[in-house]
Amino acid sequence: MPNPAPPTVLRTVGHPLRWGLLSELARSDRRVRELCDLLGQPQSLVSYHLGRLRADGLLSTRRSAADGRDSYYTLDLARCGELLAVAAGALHPGLRAAAPPGPAWEKSLPRVRILFLCTGNSARSQIAEALVEHLTGGAIEVASAGSHPKPLHPNAVRVMRDHGIDLRGRRSKHLDEFAGQPFDRVISLCDRVREVCPEFPGRPDLIHWSIPDPAREGDTDEESYPAFERTAAELAARIPFLLALIEHTESTRR
Repeated sequence: MPNPAPPTVLRTVGHPLRWGLLSELARSDRRVRELCDLLGQPQSLVSYHLGRLRADGLLSTRRSAADGRDSYYTLDLARCGELLAVAAGALHPGLRAAAPPGPAWEKSLPRVRILFLCTGNSARSQIAEALVEHLTGGAIEVASAGSHPKPLHPNAVRVMRDHGIDLRGRRSKHLDEFAGQPFDRVISLCDRVREVCPEFPGRPDLIHWSIPDPAREGDTDEESYPAFERTAAELAARIPFLLALIEHTESTRR
């Protein structure tokens, strides 16, 4: 009986440059030129391997809201996990991943400070802040702010109500309120605010998630609500991976 070929995902991610791209994108959305600088490779080669990863459904791209001529690459961590779990199971049934236990963040996470930033602090960063509070039971000190604050969007309140979280009474804040304060991680959710993000003391880990402004889709709140649902779903998918990374990183420092 001939030896079976390894699963496609192993052939894809096993290439050293593609693994390097995945490793960089696992922590932050990136533009091509950033990936070229980080990995010290020419753009033609980086673009080719990004195309291979996109073809296998591991990456997606979004046009930058700050510069429409540029795009951000985003890694689908959940998809990576699924494919690698299938590959492990193909090697031996005993390696099939079991369903993870329910989160117990409030017991295991170290005390860290996170700041989420977007332009208006009216939706994306408020949703992210609330999700971290909800998932960690307050174990992480989290805040949000904007470069041009606007009142909390009613659709942000509505969509988080569907997640069992009440945003009513929260106020929007200017990022200047946090100038000079130390944070462990500063996460920009808007391509525009990334370009104007100030420096914070203590050399925080700077992360970017390129997420479109849901309020820009549709002429009415009702028309834009599906975009808010997509935004909340994306943040709800990304944040548990962020928390897992924080737990792992901080535990290795103890």
